[in-house]
Amino acid sequence: MRRNDDVDNFIFGVDESFIRAERNKARDLRRSQWWQQKTAPGLCHYCQKKFASSELTMDHVVPLALGGRSVKGNLVPCCKECNHAKKASLPPELEKL
Repeated sequence: MRRNDDVDNFIFGVDESFIRAERNKARDLRRSQWWQQKTAPGLCHYCQKKFASSELTMDHVVPLALGGRSVKGNLVPCCKECNHAKKASLPPELEKL
């Protein structure tokens, strides 16, 4: 584990077993009809550009590394570019709160 991971886990109390369990929940939700409906419009939550639904990824608005959970209210469809740019950070609109 890198030093930053140790610090993050200490500060937020997020351990690998929590992240693994939440990723499994996200995997199940990705297979659900709810996710099919969520991605059907083909819009990225962040940039609002249109994509084929198969090109959208599932993003945790509050990242797992920051204690976010794999629940419907915390999961949004986004393009790979936005997901990569966001990484494990909060979206700008949440950082301002």
